[in-house]
Amino acid sequence: MPPTHHAPFLPGLRLSQHLFEEAVRPLLAAGLPGLRYAAARVGSGSEVLGFDSARSADHDWGPRLTLFLTPGDAAAQGPAIRELLAVRLPKDVRGWPTHFESSPDPLDPVGIMARTDGPVAHRVDVTDVDSWLADRLGLHGAPATADWLAMPQQRLAEVTSGAVFHDTTGELTAARDRLAWYPDQVWRHLLACQWQRISQEEAFPGRCAEAGDDLGAAVVTGRLVRDLMRLCLLLARRYAPYSKWLGSAFARLPVAATLTPHLRGALAATGAALRERHLCEAYEQVAAVQNESGLAPPLDPTRRPFHGRPYLVIGAQRFAEALRATVTDPALRGLPLTGAVDQWADNTDFLGLHAPARAAVHAM
Repeated sequence: MPPTHHAPFLPGLRLSQHLFEEAVRPLLAAGLPGLRYAAARVGSGSEVLGFDSARSADHDWGPRLTLFLTPGDAAAQGPAIRELLAVRLPKDVRGWPTHFESSPDPLDPVGIMARTDGPVAHRVDVTDVDSWLADRLGLHGAPATADWLAMPQQRLAEVTSGAVFHDTTGELTAARDRLAWYPDQVWRHLLACQWQRISQEEAFPGRCAEAGDDLGAAVVTGRLVRDLMRLCLLLARRYAPYSKWLGSAFARLPVAATLTPHLRGALAATGAALRERHLCEAYEQVAAVQNESGLAPPLDPTRRPFHGRPYLVIGAQRFAEALRATVTDPALRGLPLTGAVDQWADNTDFLGLHAPARAAVHAM
């Protein structure tokens, strides 16, 4: 159910900044002068990734904020801050209610903005950086190689995107800087794994079509298009969001302008020859981007037959092996090219691996 007001839409990050500047910061300055904290809009939500629109206002969107205190202050002052804001927070910011109620659907208990005359059930969370990272990413301390492989890119994007409006401790900013992108060796490994994914299916559209399975060819083509989009984001050092926002994130890349027509053409094709032509055009463009990265020796970026069969492919395993040859980290060199968790598991409910599951990543 939509909120009961008609305020003009504004991006959620701006709305959250108004919440902080006009309401939360003055209340904290008056009630807890000298408190050291960070204030940010990070975590889940389309606005954090910059993809929100007026449609987003129907659930879990509105004036939201997370306050990051030191662990001691979070434990000692957290309850008082929550109560202070419940009593003193304005009922709305820029026309948008600060009070949230749960939806009546028990199977989908989302938060919906609503008017109130009483205390505000606000969405200003109070925590500390370490607890928040443990909850969002399963991290306890600086990330090791196993941690990087176990953290979904969607979660990494949620932690490193959004906006920080205030940070007097510096802890949140430092943590976001540490997680801004993969270490070089992990990045190379994941690129090799992404090329390997393409190599495993690049011949299948042709084989399906030859077998008279045009639907199967289209399904595999969709998978290959998705993998190419994710590969482009990896090459551009951008965390790939989950499926709802993958196309929106890809569209922001410079390569999208010339690559998108071929990806669309491959998806729309109803014949094997046209589908193959568009896929090969896309392969060649992405291979050229890979060569330009300088991460591995350049390879011939042109299409070729798949061994002795009449299907044209890029020979993606060549790029996977060239990148793998540049990986010197012993923790990575012995791993198969299955990659990070979201290179082998496609589930929007997969919220990160905690310690017991991290060993399973290496066992695969």
